[in-house]
Formats: sequence, C-alpha cells, structure tokens
Amino acid sequence: MPKDTPRADRAELLVTDGWEDYRLLDTGGGRKLERFGRVVLDRPEPQAIWQKSDPGQWKQADAAFEAKEDAEQGAWQYRKGRLGDWSMQVMDLDIRLRATSFRHVGIFPEQIEHWRWMEARIAADKRPLSVLNLFGYTGVASLICARAGAKVTHVDASKKAIAWTRENQAVSGLEDKPIRWICDDAVKFVQRELRRGNSYDAILLDPPRYGRGPNNEVWHLFEMLPGLVSDCTKLLSNKPSFMILTAYAVRLSFLTLHEVMRDHLAGHGGEIDSGELVVRDQAGGRRLSTSLYARWVPPGGGA
Repeated sequence: MPKDTPRADRAELLVTDGWEDYRLLDTGGGRKLERFGRVVLDRPEPQAIWQKSDPGQWKQADAAFEAKEDAEQGAWQYRKGRLGDWSMQVMDLDIRLRATSFRHVGIFPEQIEHWRWMEARIAADKRPLSVLNLFGYTGVASLICARAGAKVTHVDASKKAIAWTRENQAVSGLEDKPIRWICDDAVKFVQRELRRGNSYDAILLDPPRYGRGPNNEVWHLFEMLPGLVSDCTKLLSNKPSFMILTAYAVRLSFLTLHEVMRDHLAGHGGEIDSGELVVRDQAGGRRLSTSLYARWVPPGGGA
C-alpha cells in the first residue's frame, strides 16, 4: 500500500430509527410507508422484497406514489385530497416538504446520521470551517453546517431546488448565516474553484445516478464520479476536516465509493470509514438500506 494512503479497515451500518417527526412505519411488498411530520406516504422501495409486517396500517397513507419499474418519474395518488406544502422538524430546523413527480419530498431522512456527525464536528472545531456542499438539493445539510458555525457554499444545478433551500433557510430563521446559494453544474464549479485557487475545509458530495446542469450539462455517476472526487481532493485546504461521499439508487457496493475515495486521497493519510445508511422500520424492526457512503477524516481526526 502506498505511503500515506488512508487507512481503510472499517465498514459500518449507520442506522437510524427516525425521530419525532419522521418514522419509517413499515416496509414490504416493494413499498415503504413513512410519516413525514403530519403526512403519511406510501412509496416504491425495490429492496423491500419481504412481506409487510402490518398490512392494516397502510390504509392510513395520505398518498401513494406509482411509477413504472425503473422509471424516474411517476404520479401521486391522493387518498385524502391534494397535500400542498407542509413542514417537519429536523434537528430543530423547520423544513418545507412537497410531493414531487420524482417521488421525493425534499429530505432524505437516512442522512441524519451524517448531519449529527457533521454538526458535532463543526461545533467542536475552534475555527469557522468552510464547507462545500455539492448536489445540495433542498439544503438541510447546508443549514445544519451553517448553524453549527461553518461558512457554507451550497451548489445545485436546479433553480427550483435553490429556491426551496431559501424557503428552508427563511422558515428556520437562519437568514443571517453565511451561506452562498449557487445554481451551477457541480463539475464545472469545482474546476472553476481550482482555477481560482480556492479551498475548503470540508466537502460533501451526494450525486445522483444521472442529472443535467443548468446549461444542459450531462452527469453520469459511473463515468464522472472518479474525476469529480479527484478534483475535490485538490480543493481541500491545508487543514481539512472531512469529506463525505454518498450515493443512492445505484447498482454498486459501498466499497466502490470507498476505493474511489481511497484512490484520490492517497498522500493525505487519515482514514476512511464506509458502509450503508440504514433506516429501521417500526412495524417489524426490519433494516432498510437506502444509501451508500464513504467518509474520510485526516490524520489525528483533523478537528
């Protein structure tokens, strides 16, 4: 193993049972039943090939999402009238939710294990960390980092997502926090930052399988992730704190993310832990893997 290659000896399941405003109620039959605040949703979940533990409680769903197999988009079937926007609490933040045609609602609850870890790490550091959040979506991670004391640059290719993040910032009372909201292609933004000589103490990447930038740039995870990770490691400051890479809805192992990150952090030392983000359902205690992750910290922990 080359000198200063990050140690890579830990694989973990980061499991959440949810919190007061979010529960995975039941899973099975290729579906998952979740409560987001006051709203209960029934959504597809291809991994849940087991039987439902409590079929009776699925009747309480306010809406169910239906789509053809492997289709990105579909339609909601509303059982009690259209939902409109609603809110939920996430680590004492108010987060706006809405049912989109892509089945998502504005939050990935399994990420709370990373959010808690990042918040504690940023708050414990004696300097205001600079954090880059790529593919930032509706900004929950950005808001948590900023509230903990970080200066955040949030990048997403969707103007609608950026507008959604600003709503979340406003209703959470964090409009005074140092966050730059940038609508841009992640790959181009990182390359531009390298040319400018900028750097960041922490970097988050949560890329989709496929996507398009604001100027129709094309993103393919399998083809483009190694290059983006390589560029991101060059953006790390002289005193970095962490880098987190997650991926979902892809046919690969968490070891793939681990080894890509290990490749491009050679020379940085430190260590990488990797594994799966998991939510446990209430009805049967079944563990549902929803995301893959790899997380790097520098030698000595970096904090």
